[in-house]
Amino acid sequence: MISEQLSRTALMAAAARAAHRLVDHPPLILDDPLAAHLLAERAAELIAYHQKHGGHLVLSSARAQVTVRARYTEDRLAEAVARGVEQYVLLGAGLDSFAYRSPLAEEVRVFEVDHPATQEYKRSVLSGIAPRGSVTHIPVDFEIDSLRSGLVDGGFDPARPALVGWHGVLMYLDLAAIEEVLAVVGRFAPGTELVADHMLPEGERDADGDAYVAGVAPVSAEGGEPWLTFLSTEEMAGLLARHGFEQVRAVGQRAAVPDALWRRTDSLRPRRLSMLVHAVVS
Repeated sequence: MISEQLSRTALMAAAARAAHRLVDHPPLILDDPLAAHLLAERAAELIAYHQKHGGHLVLSSARAQVTVRARYTEDRLAEAVARGVEQYVLLGAGLDSFAYRSPLAEEVRVFEVDHPATQEYKRSVLSGIAPRGSVTHIPVDFEIDSLRSGLVDGGFDPARPALVGWHGVLMYLDLAAIEEVLAVVGRFAPGTELVADHMLPEGERDADGDAYVAGVAPVSAEGGEPWLTFLSTEEMAGLLARHGFEQVRAVGQRAAVPDALWRRTDSLRPRRLSMLVHAVVS
């Protein structure tokens, strides 16, 4: 059964990845054959929304957003692995399935950091499905637990470079909490890379981005997950620089994946709603 403590956001992201395979036309931005499985008994219900209303701005934007950020991060991870990186950290891993579906998982040690309730649910629904490589679940309640201690206790080596993915989380945190995480990651080994996404503020979004926020943010707040932080590209770059990152690159949805993936006949479009940032610990 789905835990009452499981993030609604995690479920919606998994539903968007699952629906991408069924609703959108080739080429797929990301192929996630396990996403529907992770939805357990709610799979049919949640995917049906996309199947019935796939062209709706909110639903098509959600599918684009979650697939683009995962594809961009995993492409950067492939490049990092080619340079010898062997550690991949997913902060707020939610129902990400990388460790169980990607051949690249065989070449890195994966550390999934999230709330214990989310991890308990995820392990239960994936029972009998083996990870492709090594995956360690790091149970961290960010309000009371130390991120660095949790990772080190789980076998993470902060003296060796890693790639850290942080997806779909920053808008739910206040600035102090964001800075606490950046302070920890910024003290990892030089060469460690961070790929994160953040919601853009009003004035930096396009009309579709504004419409998405107007439609989704109030619903998220009513569900107990209010959006607290919107960051401009300049504000995000400043936060990263303050915590020891360099080579900061801001990437919009259009530029985040190969251009051929946007030559589409379905409703997926690159929208200026959120921004990916790729930075390196100096």
